[in-house]
Amino acid sequence: MKRVEVAKAGNSVLYYDEIPAMVRDSFAGNDSAAMIRNYINKWARRELLYQRAEANLSPELMKRISEQLDETRHNLVVYEYQRMMMLEKMDTTISENEMEEYYKNNQNSFLLSTNIVKAVFIRLPSETPNIWKIRNLARSKNPKDFQELEGLCFQFAEKFDYFQDNWITLDRLSLEMNDDLPGKEEFLKRSNFYEKSDSSSVSMIVINDYRLRGTIAPYEYVRDDIKRMIWNTRRIQFIQSLENGIYNEALQDNGLKIY
Repeated sequence: MKRVEVAKAGNSVLYYDEIPAMVRDSFAGNDSAAMIRNYINKWARRELLYQRAEANLSPELMKRISEQLDETRHNLVVYEYQRMMMLEKMDTTISENEMEEYYKNNQNSFLLSTNIVKAVFIRLPSETPNIWKIRNLARSKNPKDFQELEGLCFQFAEKFDYFQDNWITLDRLSLEMNDDLPGKEEFLKRSNFYEKSDSSSVSMIVINDYRLRGTIAPYEYVRDDIKRMIWNTRRIQFIQSLENGIYNEALQDNGLKIY
């Protein structure tokens, strides 16, 4: 079947089958014709500009562009092949034991660059009744008291964040308080409670656990980082092994000759 020409710009021809099906088939009647005309006009402008640029750039620059395109294509083809082989053959299972072992053997790689805490953050309207009771419940270690605190906070608090199960940075708590906590490291060492009030609200922080910057991060805080590190190490090793295998195969099969 003969291809149908729909436009010609300089020495470039656009055929009807080169117009994306989404443009050809998305609309009916006049709408479809308008979409096709719009596509042709954009194609023509792009082609004419390209041809003018190609005619005016120096041969040296065009050669450099061609080399860059070849390099980009080479890298993209290699990347897609590596990705395909990784999906097919690389072991991506990372066990908890493997991550814990990695953590144990590389603890000096996980020194904290900031202070982290497990904490409770509460912000209450200043007119909240019996704020003293909420304060006492927040500082209590009794699980039943926490259940009561939770109920009161759901009822009255503007904000109630429970970070007991997750480590967060002390800087994040400072942002929640909209206040730079006084002498952060000394504060953590001497007190587990901080309160700030203004005309509209009362904010409280209860610190249940902390780690100071420069100390070893808890395993659960860096667990996701460890998983990424192990995966990346495997990826590098897999790619190196893949390259070595292809290289050695070419040597054995006389597919590679170095003169």
